[in-house]
Amino acid sequence: MFKEFKNFAMRGNVVDLAVGVVIGAAFTSIINSLVKDILTPPIGWITGGIDFSNFFFVLKGGAFKTLAEAQKAGAITVNYGVFLNAVLSFVVVAFVLFLLLRQINKLVTRPGEPPPSAPPEDVVLLREIRDLLKARP
Repeated sequence: MFKEFKNFAMRGNVVDLAVGVVIGAAFTSIINSLVKDILTPPIGWITGGIDFSNFFFVLKGGAFKTLAEAQKAGAITVNYGVFLNAVLSFVVVAFVLFLLLRQINKLVTRPGEPPPSAPPEDVVLLREIRDLLKARP
């Protein structure tokens, strides 16, 4: 069992995945700082400083001016503003990652180098036949 686990853990895909997770975790702090410290302040300035986190409605427990007051009083609230903040952060992070990966892909593919061509149709057909024959009992 230990030998099987060692073989599984040392496969290239598992090691690559582990490296990707570690780098992703480190990269998360960079992206979060970019969003929080660089992009969000101008967005807040453009929207007039609207704080979505205080957009909520109380289901049970009275009327409150802020979400913190409602939570402190133990009121049951629907915090749709917090959800909007999370969605907005996700959209901004996804867009920044898109732009970053787009630039990385441009750097990786050299200008003037043609993209790899698709294999000929007969090769694709032969591969499909091979795969079907392998799948037969």
